[in-house]
Amino acid sequence: MDKHLFAGTGKLSRFILRRDRIRMPVWIFSFVFATVVIGVALAGLYENAQERQAIAATMENPAMTAMVGPGYGVANYTMGAMLAHQMLLMTAVVVGLMSVLLVIRHTRTDEEEGRIEMVRSLPVGRLANVTATLAMLFLVNIVLAVVTGASLYALNIDSMDLEGSFLYGAVLGATGMIFASLTAVFAQLSHNARSAVGLSIGFLLAAYIVRAIGDVGNEAISWLSPLGWILRSEVYVNNIWWPVLLTVGAAILFGALAMYLNAIRDLGAGFLPARAGRIHASPLLQGPLGLAFRLQRTGLIAWAVAMYVLGVSYGSVMGDMESFFADVDIMQELLVPVEGFSLVEQFIPTLMSVMAIIATIPVLMAILKLKGEEKNGRTEHVLGRAVSKNRLLGSYLLIALIASFVMLSLAGLGLGTTANAVMEGGVDVGMVYEAAMAYLPAVWAMIGLTVLLLGWLPKFTGVIWLYLSFSFFVIYLGNLFQLAEWVERLTPFGYISGLPIEQFDLLQAAMLTLIAVVGVAAGFVGYNRRDIG
Repeated sequence: MDKHLFAGTGKLSRFILRRDRIRMPVWIFSFVFATVVIGVALAGLYENAQERQAIAATMENPAMTAMVGPGYGVANYTMGAMLAHQMLLMTAVVVGLMSVLLVIRHTRTDEEEGRIEMVRSLPVGRLANVTATLAMLFLVNIVLAVVTGASLYALNIDSMDLEGSFLYGAVLGATGMIFASLTAVFAQLSHNARSAVGLSIGFLLAAYIVRAIGDVGNEAISWLSPLGWILRSEVYVNNIWWPVLLTVGAAILFGALAMYLNAIRDLGAGFLPARAGRIHASPLLQGPLGLAFRLQRTGLIAWAVAMYVLGVSYGSVMGDMESFFADVDIMQELLVPVEGFSLVEQFIPTLMSVMAIIATIPVLMAILKLKGEEKNGRTEHVLGRAVSKNRLLGSYLLIALIASFVMLSLAGLGLGTTANAVMEGGVDVGMVYEAAMAYLPAVWAMIGLTVLLLGWLPKFTGVIWLYLSFSFFVIYLGNLFQLAEWVERLTPFGYISGLPIEQFDLLQAAMLTLIAVVGVAAGFVGYNRRDIG
């Protein structure tokens, strides 16, 4: 390939590092810090083999396998095996998300906003930008792998040896690499940044769901997912390196494919055909609500399908759980049946809490889309017409509220209908749906906080994602780490009744709704007072 195609790659690489001199270190530090803290916490909570084997029994069931992957070394559940089993997959998913966001930021977003055209006007090769982006993402993931491995080994915890620690880090780094390369490919296929993000995150979710189906049912299916590959490394148990090498090799191949596609693609175009627009706009586009929905229609539909499929994938393992509980004596001791409810139904609150937090992601994205429009200077054009700030913000708020209901409904219906089909004796679909709807006030509270930030502190709206991550941590790992109840109360999701085991707390739901209303009202006041742009 002509070397002139890569001219200026080094300078662009340094420029990317300069732009993300804070963002990249923060990502790396966050992953390393969370991994180390969790490792130390687990070591303090489960100090002997008996305690570790007891928690291993609770984790080794189809529902938990679908969530965190198959457990390796559960017969001898060492600290290393426990950390890898319970945290590696979830951390790898977030590492993949990091790579998706960073690649899109430096490729399709820059192209859409005209920065790539400006760069191309200089003595820079056609492939310089995509090459520099992938090089920097590979570097970031390599640094993440090395620092994570060194930090875990420095904890000096039994069973967390040098090889296993660096393999743990290598799994995270390899995951970031392959999703960086895949995102670079999707950036060439898509005709705008929004579509590229949708395809990339959609593939990440699909990889997780396919892996879950394969791990519970047919292991061969898991090999269709990159997330299924990396789990076969059996970190801290057998320390198998070739799945990491396979993943890195695939990342290099997809990276090369992205470069080839970039070389033959016109700037601003994509390989996936964009549907021709209408000659005359539909009546829906005559108002801000229709425009806001049109901008997010594809993404919202994709998320809706993903939530239903996620519910179906979790519901499909319910039939196996019944037989699992019947065959394992220790599970009968650890999970004492609640009168009127089966042991399987006790897992519904856990599954629903995870799906509710995931369902919050597209809801918050629907609100924060307004910030993106403002940043790109398009909001001013809308407000320049007979459209008030209240009407504009209200349009995005209404879409978010509708999305919260739709996402939770589809997740609950997917879980309930599938579980009813596969379980002997079935399950009450209405009960599962009510368990999903119980999380609506918590999602509304998150909407209220987001609108509040958008109105008064638009530069700090990214904090809401950190808060959502914190919510996932304390809700998902709260029982595992034996966190105090007040810690869970720091997030709206900690106030939700765990239906069907618990009674619905109307007072707490009303308080969360009130918080949402106050946050929204204050956000509207701030949005009306501040300058746009």
